[in-house]
Amino acid sequence: MKGTFTRSYRSQNGNTVFVYGISGSEEELAQYKTIQGENHRVDDETGAPLWFTTRFAGDSAKMIITQNGNVIADMAEFDKAKSLVEQYGGNLGDALAQSVVGKLLGGQSVASPAPEAQAEEAPAESAEKPLDEV
Repeated sequence: MKGTFTRSYRSQNGNTVFVYGISGSEEELAQYKTIQGENHRVDDETGAPLWFTTRFAGDSAKMIITQNGNVIADMAEFDKAKSLVEQYGGNLGDALAQSVVGKLLGGQSVASPAPEAQAEEAPAESAEKPLDEV
């Protein structure tokens, strides 16, 4: 199954709630409906089943059914990224975090513009001088 972020709202307790539309095979959606029971909700416009969470799982998330019969977002990629960033820390950890976050959030670039600016300046600084000026 797949969850696609559709919107968010503030609950009465002040928590942000993220809402995902669920898609999958007929069998998966039937199983999802059974698991959700009286909490099963569908989007009024699309008719897609909805999943609610207080933890953002990206714009698109693989949904899994646990052995206990709960539906959760598969956060393994986020957990692996967190481990790498913590493992290396410093500048390398920062670079890894920027790269991985962009990938996990759907290929969005989150790198700072500073390296691009330096790359553009480099050719002008390294221009060859005529031999009579060396």
